[in-house]
Amino acid sequence: MSEINTHYRNCNICEAMCGLEITYQDNQILSIKGDQLDPFSQGYNCPKSLALEDFYTDKDRLKTPIRRTATGWEDISWDEAFSEITEKFKGIQQQHGNNALAVYLGNPNAHSLGNALFLKPFMKSLGTINRFSSASADQLPHHVAANFMFGAGMLIPVPDIDRTDFMLIIGGNPVVSNGSMMTAPNVIGRMKAIQKRGGKIVVVDPRRTRTAKIADQHLFIRPEKDALLLLALIHCVFDSNMVNLRHLETQVDGLDDVESLAKHYSPELVAEFVGINATSIRTLAADMLAADSAVCYSRMGASTQTFGGLCLWLTNVLNIITGNFDRAGGAMFPQPAFDLLSNHQPGHKSSFGQHQTRVRKLPFFNGEFPVATLAEEIQTPGEGQIRSVITVAGNPVLSAPSGHKLAQAFAGLDYMVSVDIYLNETTQYANIILPGTTGVENSHFDIFFNSFSVRNTVKYSPPLFDQQPDQRSDWQILKQISARMLNIATDDPMQKITPEMLLDMELKKGPYGEEGMSLQKLIDNPHGIDIGPLMPCLAERIKTADGKVNLFPQIYRDDLPRLDAVMAQPARDQAYPFELIGRRLVKSHNTWTQNSQRLIKGKNLCTLEVHSQDAQALGIKQGQLVNVSSAVGEIVIEVAITDDIQQGVVSMPQGWGHNQKGTNMSVAATQPGVSINDLTDANRVDMLTGNAAFNGTPVAIKAA
Repeated sequence: MSEINTHYRNCNICEAMCGLEITYQDNQILSIKGDQLDPFSQGYNCPKSLALEDFYTDKDRLKTPIRRTATGWEDISWDEAFSEITEKFKGIQQQHGNNALAVYLGNPNAHSLGNALFLKPFMKSLGTINRFSSASADQLPHHVAANFMFGAGMLIPVPDIDRTDFMLIIGGNPVVSNGSMMTAPNVIGRMKAIQKRGGKIVVVDPRRTRTAKIADQHLFIRPEKDALLLLALIHCVFDSNMVNLRHLETQVDGLDDVESLAKHYSPELVAEFVGINATSIRTLAADMLAADSAVCYSRMGASTQTFGGLCLWLTNVLNIITGNFDRAGGAMFPQPAFDLLSNHQPGHKSSFGQHQTRVRKLPFFNGEFPVATLAEEIQTPGEGQIRSVITVAGNPVLSAPSGHKLAQAFAGLDYMVSVDIYLNETTQYANIILPGTTGVENSHFDIFFNSFSVRNTVKYSPPLFDQQPDQRSDWQILKQISARMLNIATDDPMQKITPEMLLDMELKKGPYGEEGMSLQKLIDNPHGIDIGPLMPCLAERIKTADGKVNLFPQIYRDDLPRLDAVMAQPARDQAYPFELIGRRLVKSHNTWTQNSQRLIKGKNLCTLEVHSQDAQALGIKQGQLVNVSSAVGEIVIEVAITDDIQQGVVSMPQGWGHNQKGTNMSVAATQPGVSINDLTDANRVDMLTGNAAFNGTPVAIKAA
């Protein structure tokens, strides 16, 4: 055997960019632990990093292409797979038009250097506008707010958590998620540092999360009422004559309009709807205003609901008018070494609403349509009907709303392809599955998450293990399909371009290129390079035509009557008296990690949390199975009784449901759970952005 070696890289499972130290011998991983010399994570890592080894060694993992036949799956060569795929795609498009082909992109694409760089030319080679992704089941409201307020969808402010004195967290659980749209390893340590320096943390959530238990204060709120709370807080800022734009005094348009709006949302008016009394709302606003620096951070609970667009707009407004924007300790813009906005010109025309979905007329944005519409776009006959789909590193049958209906839609396609390492709940409907290499076999650089980072750092990781001759990485698969769709010869110079070539080019032309930033410099610094804390940079980063922040874009003005209608509605539907919300788990990440025995062993984690008084009223006990039904589906799940959930609200994890026939995920089958998305309704979306509304699903509960 060869000697024991050490490899340094970032974990690519979640957003936190934790640095890892991996010891290995030959092709065997011996240990995975935090890299003490990583300037960003400083030795911290969470249990999910162990799944990198599990993905690599998983006996259920596919390594060569397979094709579905009448008698089962068969192995085929890469050349045969690519030839059949391009023949089928071209045939379907010739008969039904280019848009008869659709692409679904899963969350792992954002964690892949090669895919991040080659997906755009891949989409162009297919010639279809029908792209769908996990973004519209997650963070689309963030991007829409950034687009209309700051001029670019990727210009998203993040909390300067390391220097703030007051942090208000709405619908977020960063201690469990490791940050989300806020790349921050060791959030728990960063939060405790706020408290150690005399600061305060307040969490607003229908559930007392792990983050809430660490915070100084937790306020229960009714699901989907966050926008009303934010408007009441903004009302308090104006009412107390405490608006302070600081250095943005001449860079903000629409302040007077926001003041006029906020007058109609006093704490006394909204209190009964949000479930927080007026005194607590006014105290919360006063505490935020009294802090030397403060920041409001709204996340999944605020984003994945029917008013997600309004929530994320109002979050930005609150940070701006309290003087906590583009300022240390407030909401700030990162300045990444690989700048995704380098070619984005001020005043660039937005793609928002450039197209609409056929059936529901929901908006196109950032090159894609809302995933909540995918099933109906497949199943509704007529011109433009989707007849073929390729999924890339995604499992929307579990991760998208009304997942069981999406499964039915996939089963009815003319042809389907999946790029994935598993035969799972989605890929089982594919005609061909093309498996890519896993994390430790790929090079890595965080293109997207450096753009959301709470500190400016940069790091590149080469592959730990070489891919075998019969293996392909995801980007190589996409590149080969592109070449065949466009009839590009294998010896064409464009075929020799690698992710590293593109990365090196972007680093050299980026904001630190003049300091010698390059791929070679990152290779020479395997632990990463610390560039420094976030700095005020709005004037240089903003991409609006006039260089000003648009505080009150017209699309939000137009959406407000829909929010006002909430306060005029009668009590909730008695047929479905409970509101269902999702929750994150430390050892789980969407649908990625359920085939890692180390991460799912132990007690059942896929449970329905129910308040003790609700359980008593229903006559159900701890550990009992209950039937949960919604307007679109029904499941049976084990109950966990707790007072950490608000009365009238129930919660279950997102990302489970690995219990369907036809898959080969043997570890997941030992603790399969059920899918929350058999209950969530694809018809419940944020009508402004098209984002899926997972939170607040009306459900009924009875003993099974």
